[in-house]
Amino acid sequence: MDADMHSPEVDPSSEYVELAAEVLGLLSDPTRIRIVLALRRADEMPVNALAEVVERSPSGVSQHLARLRMARMVTTRQEGTSVLYRLADEHAVALVVEAMKQAEHAVANGQAPPHHHARTQKFSPSVSRQ
Repeated sequence: MDADMHSPEVDPSSEYVELAAEVLGLLSDPTRIRIVLALRRADEMPVNALAEVVERSPSGVSQHLARLRMARMVTTRQEGTSVLYRLADEHAVALVVEAMKQAEHAVANGQAPPHHHARTQKFSPSVSRQ
């Protein structure tokens, strides 16, 4: 991971800074975050199923998916008359998960956020392993 932090692409003067800002802006919509999280769980889904999961209209979800597709965050596969959507890679999920962890810090009021508790419990020697 340390190598990733010092690669030329991560330099503040990188040509990718503006594109990274566009990616973060695209993921700044709660419905799009919900879509990414839903696709993380289900691998691939049609619009109507996604709309049900994220509690939005199919037409609205379709518009969000179009934007995510243009950004190459989701891809499609035709199955009969259905179009199935899936995440193009793991990067959008990683961004969303890290943003959610940061959000937990924002509301933790000086306490350890939930993702810290989960890590402590998972690796604590006092927790019995079965």
